[in-house]
Amino acid sequence: MKQAEELLALLEKAAGDETGLPPVHQWKPERHADIDMRIARDGTWFYQESPIERERMVALFSTILLRENDDYFLITPVEKLRIQVDDAPFVATEVQQVEEGGTTKLIFTTNVGSHVVAGAGHPLWVNTDSETGEPSPYLCVRDNLNALIGRSAFYQLVDWAEQQGDTLQVHSNGETFSLGSLAD
Repeated sequence: MKQAEELLALLEKAAGDETGLPPVHQWKPERHADIDMRIARDGTWFYQESPIERERMVALFSTILLRENDDYFLITPVEKLRIQVDDAPFVATEVQQVEEGGTTKLIFTTNVGSHVVAGAGHPLWVNTDSETGEPSPYLCVRDNLNALIGRSAFYQLVDWAEQQGDTLQVHSNGETFSLGSLAD
């Protein structure tokens, strides 16, 4: 029972996560520049080729992240700094499955500690490399900022998936998401 209560608390936190974020879309700073900062595919943040070790700093930077087309920026009311992102700026490291009111919900935890419930506003999808056949699963975290779903979380999704024809599917918050074809 305690685990179910903890998962429901995660749900409530996930529902409120976005309300505390800075209004980055409203800021129109005059100063624009590039900065030697990069987010690697595994979610590690680098500044001048050195990993940023302070988790709180990375978590703070993640709240002022903005994506415009294929470019990523750290933005404040006074400056907009372009950074490099190798794949997606976040990694979904864990997933929990809960039932609430007869509805299955998949709650993801990202590498920066945010919680996201997959659903219409936070879809998940899988891109498959045409040459290697390797899947790359993603989750929309907020706006057009995505998380690469980590291997163990993806395996957990596959374990929960239902086969529909030759496709594996998972359900969350009233939506159905394909994890890929079994024929590939």
